[in-house]
Amino acid sequence: MAFLRGAAERPHHAYVFAGPEGSGKSLAARVFVAALICRAGGCGECRDCRLALDDRHPNEFVVEPEGRDIHVDTIRHEVWQPASRTAPEPGRKVFLLREADRLSPAAADTLLKVLEEPPAETMFLLMSARAHELPETILSRCHIVSFAALPESFVIEQLESEGVEGVRAMLAARLTGGNLGRARRVAESEAGLAFRDAAQQALALAATGPPGALQAADVVLASAAEYKKGLATELEAERAPFLDHEGEPQDAYRGAIRRIEMRAQRRERRAERDHVDRVLLGVSALLRDGIAAALGGPTELLMNPDIVPDPELGVVRAAAGFAGVEEARAELAEEFNLNTRLVLERAFLRLGRAA
Repeated sequence: MAFLRGAAERPHHAYVFAGPEGSGKSLAARVFVAALICRAGGCGECRDCRLALDDRHPNEFVVEPEGRDIHVDTIRHEVWQPASRTAPEPGRKVFLLREADRLSPAAADTLLKVLEEPPAETMFLLMSARAHELPETILSRCHIVSFAALPESFVIEQLESEGVEGVRAMLAARLTGGNLGRARRVAESEAGLAFRDAAQQALALAATGPPGALQAADVVLASAAEYKKGLATELEAERAPFLDHEGEPQDAYRGAIRRIEMRAQRRERRAERDHVDRVLLGVSALLRDGIAAALGGPTELLMNPDIVPDPELGVVRAAAGFAGVEEARAELAEEFNLNTRLVLERAFLRLGRAA
């Protein structure tokens, strides 16, 4: 962080934030972007800082994968063209590329051209959990900032300092793999545990046999659909700062609003798959707890310290189910065009056969 504080005063034109999920890259990126845009270097209180910390500043351009990859047209329209234009508001422009390792070869080549001759007052921040997969030509033009995974104890202590009860803080930290941002969302309300509720219900149904396995897939997809509905509320909150008193877009911010709406559309397309992955992760955690309990492991090893593992689960059944669920997660992560329902049904049918 000391390096980033100095970099905000005299920034290089491009950075790569490299580190595993849950290592604090996203939080550090928001703070760094705010420091780059804020006229006071990141006071944390002004309008620029508040918007940047929420990824909503008009001068911040957020690029994310569409489906599995970041396509060349996305880089052309959301990086190349805006980089050559005047910033919506006075000051620096910052382009934030999430999951940058998912750049297609053509997209990486197009981005490289911008990095080779960056426009004045324009910064690029690439984030990746697999930075080694980025082309060497891009890495060589960026300063690399490495992040290590946050210790579980740190996440728990941080949540407890914010008023979260001890057991819930531990639960949130373990279910999110030490990802502080996600852990906060899980700890904040019962809605944050909706994915685990769906996981418990699906696991119980799958154990009843093939018909239950098919119902388990329905439960997971219904939970994902409910999660997707909540994104509409987020979109309205993101658009609000750029609307006039009549609720209409201000002319100066039409471009910013259009980018916010495009990001919301991408989130919506990914919402089902992202939530399904969280539910499957919840199933894996419950099965893992069953294995640990069957082998006589102490309660400190449990991912779900507030749930007593099913004593009838058994090591063989839990291990077989765990393998099937993790295989489904890997398939859905790698291939965006797979039929999600069929992948879920196969995973739960495998779990049912093990029963």
